[in-house]
Amino acid sequence: MATRVSFLLLLCALPALVAAIRPERNPFTVRGRVYCDTCRAGFETSATTYIAGAEVVVECKERNTLQVVYRKKGRTDSTGTYKILVDEDHADQVCDAKVVSSPQSDCNEAAPGRDQARVILTRNNGIASDDRAVNAVGFMKAEAASVCAEVLKQYEEFDNEN
Repeated sequence: MATRVSFLLLLCALPALVAAIRPERNPFTVRGRVYCDTCRAGFETSATTYIAGAEVVVECKERNTLQVVYRKKGRTDSTGTYKILVDEDHADQVCDAKVVSSPQSDCNEAAPGRDQARVILTRNNGIASDDRAVNAVGFMKAEAASVCAEVLKQYEEFDNEN
């Protein structure tokens, strides 16, 4: 009887002991989108399209030396959305999601100022979730599409109203 009780106690306590010893490994999920600035406006417009198959990298640098210490690549799905899992906590590092390449030959120039976006990859900042939403990053077309004059005019009218 004592053997059975000991065995049952061991079965109940063993998983708890293993969980306490093993460090928690919940990865961060970095999510964002890659767009094509069809109007060369420098921001997303109603004419913006999203790029399937674009390559993106999450890159972390040491805060003081700016030396790259972590890189992980990902690729966008059919909606232009990427999801990159990052296992490590990067509390003392500066991390960015950056565009690498676009499969669209007519939209493969990295958009200045919109070619990377900052992402915070630490649990020491009060954010409870491991999901990290990143601002959209993008590329520009070599020449603005024909609909862009009308699209950009909408923004001008909005500015004049305010």
